[in-house]
Amino acid sequence: MKVPRDVTAARLVKALRALGYERIRQDGSHIRLTTQLNGVHHVTVPNHQPLKVGTLVGGVLKPVAAHHGITVEELLTKLGL
Repeated sequence: MKVPRDVTAARLVKALRALGYERIRQDGSHIRLTTQLNGVHHVTVPNHQPLKVGTLVGGVLKPVAAHHGITVEELLTKLGL
């Protein structure tokens, strides 16, 4: 799996809209997103430029992929990252 290393929080938030995620709130440097697709799911994205690879994969992509029942690779393709 090739994970992009230049993903910003703004780009990720915009990409996650394709899966129905909407910005609910921002508390400091953390953006909270929620979707109603496949049940309610919340994810927090740090507002960093760029996101660290470990944070991107472990903190955002893996939970989102698990919620939607797809692999991280499929998620990256779906999001266009």
